[in-house]
Amino acid sequence: MNLATKAWLLAHILRWRLTWDKRNTGACQRVPGNPKFMSAREAVKLIPDGATLGVAGFAASMRSSILYWAIREQFEATGHPNNLTAITLGGSGGRGRIPGTMEELGLPGLLKRFITGHAETYKTLLRLTDRGEIEFHCLPLGVLVQVVGGMDHGENSIITDTGIGTFVDPRTGRGTPIVGDHAQLVEVVEERLKFTLPPVEATVFNAPSADREGNIYWKNAALVADTVAMARAARRNGGPVIANVGRIVEKGHGEILLSASEVDAVVVWKGTEQTASIPHRRHWDCFTLESKASMAESIARVRFVNQTLGITPRRKPVDDALARLTASVFVEHAHKGDFVDIGIGLPEEVSRLLFKSGAMRDITLLTESGVFGGLPTPGIFFGAAVNPEEIISSKEAFERIYKRLDAAILGALEIDSEGNNNVSYRGEGAINYVGPGGFIDLSTCAKHVIFCCAWGAGADLRIERGKMRVVNPGKPKFVERVSEVTFSGPEALKRGKDVFYVTHVGAFRLTARGMELFRVMPGIDVQKDIIEQCPMRIVLPEDGKVQVVEDSIVTGKGFRLEFKK
Repeated sequence: MNLATKAWLLAHILRWRLTWDKRNTGACQRVPGNPKFMSAREAVKLIPDGATLGVAGFAASMRSSILYWAIREQFEATGHPNNLTAITLGGSGGRGRIPGTMEELGLPGLLKRFITGHAETYKTLLRLTDRGEIEFHCLPLGVLVQVVGGMDHGENSIITDTGIGTFVDPRTGRGTPIVGDHAQLVEVVEERLKFTLPPVEATVFNAPSADREGNIYWKNAALVADTVAMARAARRNGGPVIANVGRIVEKGHGEILLSASEVDAVVVWKGTEQTASIPHRRHWDCFTLESKASMAESIARVRFVNQTLGITPRRKPVDDALARLTASVFVEHAHKGDFVDIGIGLPEEVSRLLFKSGAMRDITLLTESGVFGGLPTPGIFFGAAVNPEEIISSKEAFERIYKRLDAAILGALEIDSEGNNNVSYRGEGAINYVGPGGFIDLSTCAKHVIFCCAWGAGADLRIERGKMRVVNPGKPKFVERVSEVTFSGPEALKRGKDVFYVTHVGAFRLTARGMELFRVMPGIDVQKDIIEQCPMRIVLPEDGKVQVVEDSIVTGKGFRLEFKK
């Protein structure tokens, strides 16, 4: 990436930072003869007190910021709408720092209950939860999508095996409330789990454009997510559907996402974003189906923005070695043509290697947001993909995932002796809660599951003369018992899954005998560096020999990725 592009990106970031809280909720771009076009202030008056509000979008993509601000301002001025229940997929908060996110709804009395899949970005709402001022529920993302998707047909619950043995299973965990003794959204029915949501009674969503009749278009969107499902759920229950679009276009602009008859209000605002920092009016082509952008150049742009904002950690050589070991374990067990989901954090480094090696051409990467093909993007752009091949709804995405997901490469906070994985719980109180996102669904559906994580929190590992050396093991992430079960090792064994756990020091696999260490990095002493430092019970291969991985995994010199099957 050249200096001119870097300068342009820095200017883009600065412009966003200086204007990210600028708005006029009373401004309106009207269309003569069509009363559906109105200001944000006018539109949110359609939301009744006590309603269940469906908020479409995914992470920082498709945020209806002008509507969140209008709801907040209207409540502060009049006390209405109040006592709302909000349902959204997840990750659409600003960590208590970024304005124009769903955290704008974080006022006592405005919101009484919040239901989502991923929690940690909603710091304002989590603080309200810790003070007992709202209820906060977390469900597996795919389950949430399926329930909302059924509301168009009058169904607001599903019965599933997803979540059995995890924290959402009332027999083994606390269920859906993240803290407090609140009514559950899950119950056990004939050894399975039944999840039930309140019917959606109003919906707000973001889309690129509308024509003067009020038809909504999704051309040049980074994703569709749950827009149609949320809108039709509200329509089924007689509630308002409010669209926030970036601009008005001529009829026939592209494929219609929702017809004018399915929308009650259209709010046109020039700041409406395609994804974080990028308005629809100046969309980035690389995130769309019409993309003609260079994959390498687009990836470099995404990484530069995330690193400039301090969102994507700067990886060290030991992290590169971890990514290479994870990728090598993956290609040994994967097949050409596989459908693969790669999670956030260290697993993102694996997708980078798959792209760089050319191995990505032989598989299809996907995200639970509904983007298939291309390279899923990290950081503030999570949920989108560079040069996607297909963009479908989250409901359709999970229907496909439940039918076929060959592999998932995911992260971990803690792993224990039974192969259980905790990614959802960081510490006491709602403020420390992460939530599962799509993790439970993905790890339930995938035939092969690879967890990729650091050996210890705060560990100091270094590569010296082609060997891995443990200077300080840090706080163990491999423990006797995890704090919360987001993935159940015993359930995985029952289902015959192949499960691997890859770290800086080596790789484990889940067996009936226990957690077996089957690979070790060169320079690592199995007894001193692993067994003596690890509370987790470890078994060695039956012949007692742990394979030392090849030097190329540590150094990167001569490293190659090739599918064996």
